[in-house]
Amino acid sequence: MPRIPLSWLGKHVALAADATAEDVAAALVSVGLEEEAIYGAQVTGPLVVGRVLDLVKEPQKNGKLINWCRVDFGPQHNEEKDNPKDPQPGEERPSRGIICGAHNFEPGDLVVVSLPGTVLPGPFPIAARKTYGHVSDGMICSTAELGLGEDAEDGIIVLGRGAAEGITAQPGDDAISLFGLGEQVVEINVTPDRGYCFSMRGVAREYSNATGASFTDPAQQVEVPAAQGEGFPVALRDEAPIRGNAGCSRYVAQLVTGVDASRPSPRWMQQALTLAGMRPISLVVDVANYVMLDLGQPLHTFDADTLTGPIVVRRALQGEKMTSLDGKERTLDAEDLLIADSHGGEGARPVAIAGVMGGADTEVSEGTQNILLEGATFDRVSIARSSRRHRLPSEAAKRFERGVDPALAEVAVLRAAQLITEYGGGEIAPQRTDVRLETSPAQPILLPADAAEKLIGVAYTDEQIESCLSMIGCELSRTESGYLVTAPTWRPDLTGKEELVEEIARLVGYDKIPSLPVKAPGGSGLTRVQRGRRSGLNALAEYGYTEVLSYPFIPESRFAELGYAQDDPRTRCVRLLNPLADTEPLLRSELLQTLLPVARLNLSRGAQRIALMESGLVTLPGEDSVAAPIFPTDKRPSEEELSSLHAAMPAQPRRLAGVVGGALGADSWFGKARTADWTDALAAVERLAAAVGAKITREQAERAPWHPGRCARIVSLDGDTLGYAGELHPAVIDNFGLFPRTSAFEIDLDALILTAPGVIAARPVPTFPVAKEDFAFVVAEEVPASEVEAAIVSGIGADLEEVSLFDVYRGEQLDEGKKSLAFAVRLRSADGTLSAKQIQEARNRCVKAVEAATGAQLRA
Repeated sequence: MPRIPLSWLGKHVALAADATAEDVAAALVSVGLEEEAIYGAQVTGPLVVGRVLDLVKEPQKNGKLINWCRVDFGPQHNEEKDNPKDPQPGEERPSRGIICGAHNFEPGDLVVVSLPGTVLPGPFPIAARKTYGHVSDGMICSTAELGLGEDAEDGIIVLGRGAAEGITAQPGDDAISLFGLGEQVVEINVTPDRGYCFSMRGVAREYSNATGASFTDPAQQVEVPAAQGEGFPVALRDEAPIRGNAGCSRYVAQLVTGVDASRPSPRWMQQALTLAGMRPISLVVDVANYVMLDLGQPLHTFDADTLTGPIVVRRALQGEKMTSLDGKERTLDAEDLLIADSHGGEGARPVAIAGVMGGADTEVSEGTQNILLEGATFDRVSIARSSRRHRLPSEAAKRFERGVDPALAEVAVLRAAQLITEYGGGEIAPQRTDVRLETSPAQPILLPADAAEKLIGVAYTDEQIESCLSMIGCELSRTESGYLVTAPTWRPDLTGKEELVEEIARLVGYDKIPSLPVKAPGGSGLTRVQRGRRSGLNALAEYGYTEVLSYPFIPESRFAELGYAQDDPRTRCVRLLNPLADTEPLLRSELLQTLLPVARLNLSRGAQRIALMESGLVTLPGEDSVAAPIFPTDKRPSEEELSSLHAAMPAQPRRLAGVVGGALGADSWFGKARTADWTDALAAVERLAAAVGAKITREQAERAPWHPGRCARIVSLDGDTLGYAGELHPAVIDNFGLFPRTSAFEIDLDALILTAPGVIAARPVPTFPVAKEDFAFVVAEEVPASEVEAAIVSGIGADLEEVSLFDVYRGEQLDEGKKSLAFAVRLRSADGTLSAKQIQEARNRCVKAVEAATGAQLRA
């Protein structure tokens, strides 16, 4: 996000004398530049210049050596009104005592001191305090403490040296104004189509458009003398352009000789860069960054003595290596555009990833004397891909990928060369290289006179249309039906009449477009599936589950954590080419793959129980899935291309998963709270099914990550598998650090909803009494309760109102390999009160059906 210091903006556009950051932000908002933040004074309070009068070095028990200083702040600040007098070194005279751990100053030096009451960036309030046996009545400051950049190796600010070279002052002078720390800054958000606003030049133009203030184009203030011949040799050789667009259409190279690169950049430049959010580094780097921020043209600087001509702009060889300025060795891709010199052969050595970052081999250092300045026009797509591929979102790349004014390259290079020689000495070579590819001139855009009114619904006058387009730099000629408009070089986004109409609406004012209420057309409301999703999630929320949302990305190690077999189809996942994290390159194939880590995170933060649910998509590629094709974005894909894109998309069903574990409440005088188990997972699934109106059955199953003996397959009445529920495998529980006996479920939510009838018939309110009967059947251990329940339903018939399992018993009273299943049954007839005979007949039918279906015996 660009930061715009008002003092810098005021160099290019006339600001009102009393203009505040809020005023400037409001004006920019009116032309579509969104305000992101406003920064007021970075430092407040008594930040003043002081002269060190005396200094005593005192060793400490902890091994540190501190300076006990007497500092003169002038008559206004020398009095100690609120702090106790502490004997200071040297002759007694008006002053204050300061403790300082830095050692790059001596008596007589002028330093910057924050007195009690000062608030430094952070915020960091300063007060008098006792330390190392003395009362320190303030703090001697470094550049970092004032927010002016990183500390130099030698420590604090000393006026006249280092970062404060050229600054003169007297004790007691206000250091806030001296260092520009009272500046106001506006931070704005720039949309991708308005890359020209990544510069003071572009923002000043927009402020002028918004307010009518006088604008001075800084690019037109740069003197560009004619070159006296070709300079450093350069060749443009892009043999594999992306989408037919050459990677570099213009390359300007300017040699500057005899430079003292060790000199610091001027204070005003360091201050401007700091306010704009960039750290001052060195003269040459600071100049390149300053010109980029001012004009919008990124530059690169080479140590010319390390280069071997000619420079060749080419595509990388697949797997080629280069060490970038950040010290990392980078493996290059065949799509990367490189700046290469001819060390080891023509165009053989990469010295920069074009428009992204330079190489370490040709970096400018303090010992550099001859500098080659590069200003170029690079293809936006090429730079954007390289920046993302190498995860290098540099300031240069941000501008190139949005489009840089192709007319700026030479102007920016000359401006940088002039600043370098002004503050670092040396001479600008009279020769200059300017290599260009032949490109077609921009074609005028036909704008019908009524186009804006048709698209926006506002009747704009001819005067408004012509004024707006002229303000943004367009050239207009009138035709019978409208205008022929030629866009300026800094607006590559203006490619059709729609973009021109948008500019007219923006500059006249979005507030001039009337807001008309839109009447929603009548419809059927939510779809059946949408209603079912809401009902299901609400039912589980009422049951005590909390909905969470997890990222769908997983590591390859997740399969082993969940106990999947190597040939499990769920290990076949979509792999992302450019994942957010290299450690998580896959898209999940089950919700539990990302829900269980969320449960682990909640437990690590002190949760006493977990009952979490998530509704989301999973990605299920088929065995013959192919990678989705990538089409250019500058035109609509053909129907054939769209068909191939749809065919490559994997299935993405919507699932609902939940995990429950720990105590289901607080302990009380009634005893300990019950611990969640597999029955709670099944109960949640049954509650979900009831909420969407679906009928389900359960079958015993074995499936990771569940316990092999405590897992149920959830099946529709048609026999389709809808999901699984049960207790998690102990190894899985250990892998994720969950509560013992933690249980989980995962259901194909949309499939479950579609098994329900479209219209659920209302059940009449019963008018006859209910008859309650209990049955306990002894069955083999492997017989699931669902089979017994199904037999009860079948045997009793129409008089059955409800059946539920309420007890499972295993013990000494039963033979080995047997269990007892106890069911509560409710009988009711719609025709009248059931007689004792009818009830007994229903019991007999029930027992007979269960015995026949499962071999069960009625337990006495």
